[in-house]
Amino acid sequence: MADAVAALDAVWRTDAPGMRAVLARRLGGDLDRAEEALQDAVGEALRRWPVDGVPDNLAGWLVTTAWRKALDVLRREATGRAKALDLDPPAAPTGDDRLAMIFACCHPTLSEPSQVALTLSAVSGLATDEIAAAYLVPTATMAQRLVRAKRALRGASFTVPGPDERPDRLPAVLATVYLVFNQGYDAVRRDLAREGLELAGQLADLMPGEPEAAGLAALLTLHEARAATRVDAAGRLVLLADQDRSRWDRSMILAGVRRLGQAVALGAPGPYQLQAAIAVQHALAPSYADTDWAAVRGHYDRLLALRPSPVAALGRAVATGFVDGPSVALAEVDALSGRLSGYRMWHATRADLLVKLGRTGEAAEASRRALALATNDAERDLLRRRLAALEG
Repeated sequence: MADAVAALDAVWRTDAPGMRAVLARRLGGDLDRAEEALQDAVGEALRRWPVDGVPDNLAGWLVTTAWRKALDVLRREATGRAKALDLDPPAAPTGDDRLAMIFACCHPTLSEPSQVALTLSAVSGLATDEIAAAYLVPTATMAQRLVRAKRALRGASFTVPGPDERPDRLPAVLATVYLVFNQGYDAVRRDLAREGLELAGQLADLMPGEPEAAGLAALLTLHEARAATRVDAAGRLVLLADQDRSRWDRSMILAGVRRLGQAVALGAPGPYQLQAAIAVQHALAPSYADTDWAAVRGHYDRLLALRPSPVAALGRAVATGFVDGPSVALAEVDALSGRLSGYRMWHATRADLLVKLGRTGEAAEASRRALALATNDAERDLLRRRLAALEG
């Protein structure tokens, strides 16, 4: 029994998204029916594998069994309905089927929150209550969101978009994976961050000719390399400047650098590659102060030229603080007030620069504004500590 359970767990972790895609494609885009059929097949496997032995093609066995279960249900529901379906069992899933599921979850008809939720559910396999907890909404609300998203996909092809469609669809897929990672990274939710990192790696491996897929995988790998130092022994958030760099995962840093090199070699620069290039500068620097800030600012300049963004401009201002001094940097930050005054990091960055300029009272007020806008408990704790130090 233990061998059967271990084999089932292994194939589920690697092939569940592809199996769902194969079945959903044959069932007219009905994800719920595909999932129910797969669950029935899992139950059948737990009954039969300990007796009959574990089959050679685990995913193929599960898909074939699930297909038969689905056909049985269809026959019971409507006389002759199954005749409209090809009775030959579908083939075992491939890498393309996993990729098709990711693209389906990020279908342009779905809103961004629905894309993220469905990706976590259908691709990563997270339970509804886990997704709800990650996004701070009631489980019932998340369940409704998933129901609506699955309903919207009925009739979808669940195939990988062709070369003509892919450039239009890929940005939404990459953005969704980035959101999954950032949700976990910002809230110190290791499980969500790992899901985002794994999805990014899968995309890069499945689409080796897409430089931005490799760029995103590089970026997330470099961020994840310092995950162990982002909180102290008491579970409190630690800023990049204060992290113990000797504890960073050097093998992950090298993997991220290699992945970025593969992306750059394809000769099509993009925003994720440029963000990864910035992350490389931080990852390889001996200390925060000794970072090559001129190079960081140069990468931000290229990023802003490619995709103007006030958040990227704020990152450039941080680099300016080390290149040209806090007064010049503060002027850059203040110039963004009209677009970022509701963003916690704008106020936190102002506070840092005001401290360096000796304007402690203004720095405390900026920290209070940042605290009021903080989005999770880890950030609030950090900002409270920094504010207490300023007020003390």
